[in-house]
Amino acid sequence: MKYSFASLFAGLVFGMGLIVSGMANPEKVLGFLDIAGLWDPSLAFVMGGAIIVGLVSFAVARKRTLSFLGFNMKLPTNNRIEKRMVIGSMMFGIGWGIAGFCPGPGLVALGAGEIKGAVFVASMVAGMVLFELFELFERNRARGDSETDREFAGSDAA
Repeated sequence: MKYSFASLFAGLVFGMGLIVSGMANPEKVLGFLDIAGLWDPSLAFVMGGAIIVGLVSFAVARKRTLSFLGFNMKLPTNNRIEKRMVIGSMMFGIGWGIAGFCPGPGLVALGAGEIKGAVFVASMVAGMVLFELFELFERNRARGDSETDREFAGSDAA
């Protein structure tokens, strides 16, 4: 129950921060991304503040074994930059530049009843489903290849 309340509180604070900062406004975001035109640098301060909060939070979290709510800490352990992460980051940036939304502001816009938000969130969910289907296909293909390899190796032994 305390986890649910903490999640609700964090979501509300995050959503309000997106609204107050202008991150939920696609026109403001596109103005920030338009560095060759009428560039609006104000969101750089929002991002800088978020980076500082993140750095401090992770520094504190690395020294703890339990969260403030008493749960085990689950911090990322992989720090390798992989091809799929680079491609995913590029797709994220392209989508952000086209729509003016990233996932958090898209959900805020959906909650505000904006059609653009609904279209963005529907597209985001479709992308997640496609990703999961691709991953399932790849796992099944890899499993099939290894079974084929075992069958082939077994036929050599006979």
